Amino acid sequence: MQQVLTLLLLLASLCCSAAAPPSGYRSMLTHIDSHGGFTKAELMRRAAHRSRHRASTMLLHYSTLSTSSDPGPARLRSGQAEYLMELAIGTPPVPFIALADTGSDLTWTQCKPCKLCFGQDTPIYDTTTSSSFSPLPCSSATCLPIWSSRCSTPSATCRYRYAYDDGAYSPECAGISVGGIAFGCGVDNGGLSYNSTGTVGLGRGSLSLVAQLGVGKFSYCLTDFFNTSLSSPVFFGSLAELAASSASADAAVVQSTPLVQSPYNPSRYYVSLEGISLGDARLPIPNGTFDLNDDDGSGGMIVDSGTIFTILVETGFRVVVDHVAGVLGQPVVNASSLDRPCFPAPAAGVQELPDMPDMVLHFAGGADMRLHRDNYMSFNEEESSFCLNIVGTESASGSVLGNFQQQNIQMLFDITVGQLSFMPTDCSKL
Repeated sequence: MQQVLTLLLLLASLCCSAAAPPSGYRSMLTHIDSHGGFTKAELMRRAAHRSRHRASTMLLHYSTLSTSSDPGPARLRSGQAEYLMELAIGTPPVPFIALADTGSDLTWTQCKPCKLCFGQDTPIYDTTTSSSFSPLPCSSATCLPIWSSRCSTPSATCRYRYAYDDGAYSPECAGISVGGIAFGCGVDNGGLSYNSTGTVGLGRGSLSLVAQLGVGKFSYCLTDFFNTSLSSPVFFGSLAELAASSASADAAVVQSTPLVQSPYNPSRYYVSLEGISLGDARLPIPNGTFDLNDDDGSGGMIVDSGTIFTILVETGFRVVVDHVAGVLGQPVVNASSLDRPCFPAPAAGVQELPDMPDMVLHFAGGADMRLHRDNYMSFNEEESSFCLNIVGTESASGSVLGNFQQQNIQMLFDITVGQLSFMPTDCSKL
């Protein structure tokens, strides 16, 4: 019988039991707007706002180690995310709600005594009441990816500054170990809380929860964007396999493409996007448009659970928009903008999208991700327009595969072999 545990149980049990942990775990992701009662139009406005903030950080090239003489701490930058995960830390376990983020590694929460903490519904973690609390010294290998000049001696407590471009930050010890799981303990947390009490890092680096669990792979399956009452499953280890029996009726075989490693952004999950089709027609996007530049880390495509709308570099974006406009037979309202393009409905009273061909993303290794109409288009009832849920960015910045396009596609990240696999799935049935 397969072991199915939520991370709430996982992090509590690892610190209390000498028995070997199970090989697979299951948890659930909740959409950040799940309890807001928002209309579809409101959900899209809120998503667009978060998407702009996220894009400003996802495509930012950075180094995790400070290489200057600046006495200030090194900064790891991240951004907002769209899905929340419930975990628990310490003994006895204290629950916290964290943003699940494939774009960052560090898992952290707020801790007492708070110099500045944003409000949260669950108790703030108190290290003095936890029998499994153990601060990590600067000499610890776990501290190395985030250490700063605050580490004056090897025996000093590992300290960090984890900054967000929108102003949120969380400095203090990155040295609490719960059954071997190290996480950040923030006592000075500025900015916005985003309905969470911290972040769970699911990136590709050594600090991520995936790496620290030693499971080698994880998968998630995002349910319908507009049905925010549905939770989305996330699996770790042996439970992360793609199950053929869960696929929708039109599912083809599992598609797989290599994960590309970028020395400039080693925590990101890059893939090689080679082209895009709309229906049976391969779009005339120049070869190499989406390539990752090995010289400076620009370009490429990141797969991200926290970015809402897929981001395409301008050259490819303009071609996609022009061909969608051709299918609809309507001009683009905001033709000069790189924002989400919208097209006027052809007649008054139109209340839904017309039939549209599938959009296919062609990845290296022959992996094709087929996006049905509702995975790339939506209807804006307030403005009576059809909107393409893809945005553009300057050509040097790079592209991102967003979560709106990942709806009802199970995504499997196998870090051990460096491969992304995916297949169409009714995520509500997993």
